[in-house]
Amino acid sequence: MPEQITRRETLRFGLTATSLLALATDLPLPALAEGEADVPFTDIPAEFSLADLRAMRSTEVAAGYECSGNSGRSMQGLSSCGRFSGVRLSTVLKQLGVRPKAREVVFFGSDRGPQDVVFRQQTFKLEQQFGRSVTLENAMKPEPLLAYALNGEPLTREQGFPLRLIMPGWYGVANVKWLAEVHLQEERYLGNYQARWYRTLRGVGGTGDTTDPQTQWVENEITRMQVKSVIARVRKVGGAHQIFGFALNDGTPLKSVEVQIDNGSWQKAAFDSSNTGYSWKLFTYRWEDAKPGEHTLVSRATDVNGTVQPPAAELTRKKTFLEDNAQFPRKVMI
Repeated sequence: MPEQITRRETLRFGLTATSLLALATDLPLPALAEGEADVPFTDIPAEFSLADLRAMRSTEVAAGYECSGNSGRSMQGLSSCGRFSGVRLSTVLKQLGVRPKAREVVFFGSDRGPQDVVFRQQTFKLEQQFGRSVTLENAMKPEPLLAYALNGEPLTREQGFPLRLIMPGWYGVANVKWLAEVHLQEERYLGNYQARWYRTLRGVGGTGDTTDPQTQWVENEITRMQVKSVIARVRKVGGAHQIFGFALNDGTPLKSVEVQIDNGSWQKAAFDSSNTGYSWKLFTYRWEDAKPGEHTLVSRATDVNGTVQPPAAELTRKKTFLEDNAQFPRKVMI
């Protein structure tokens, strides 16, 4: 229960032969009575409490992210933005020390469940933790955060209490909640939520038909967010209409967000001055002289590298529904 975890507030970081960090999963022991004291074990590494983490130099990041299954053409609401507080993952790894052979950093959550792992003609029925990984190079960048607060308040249970990983610019699945263990290892990590459930299958070359031998089918794991924008609200303001929306991506600076009305020319929208590198990028467009009747509005984002948010027709070669960043036409009645 959350109150039991709060009472103990134990975070254990231990460096073993396999460079393992672990968040202690405490048993629901009774609180200490007056005159009682726990005797420390000597067969486990030294521990850091959450208070110790909070005593380290903290940092904040405004991070907007979405579930990789959040369809661009229906916007199911699987998206959020908030200001997370915590300690840089790189700071903790540097303090513990990283062995030279370490290449992969694996994050395991406390949540677990039964899974069928198929290997050729065999199916193994396992009890498996939720897990995701990043390369050591990505883990040591300044952005990844071991977060304990959101918008100035401690994380709730639903938000990942007591500690979660924040990977700014990455899809939601990489932002592991209820962080329990962090493994450093040399080999690539393969797990259900990385190698099997969360991947994109895309055709390259040829006709894109599944039977075309000239088309190469490439499978990639879900990692960084694709550039995307959505119109969220249209509001009448005086004699005009204001179109509001937001864009999000992997943190690459955006060059522009444009708005198109009824298949007309693309018009540049204005960015909000409060936008930051990994937050939602809020935008507005003033729509003058809107005629009565139904209209179709759509937005598209472009980053500084020239990557343009595609129309739906350009995603037909992507066979899995994840990473749907297609332009999302909206209809309004004036």
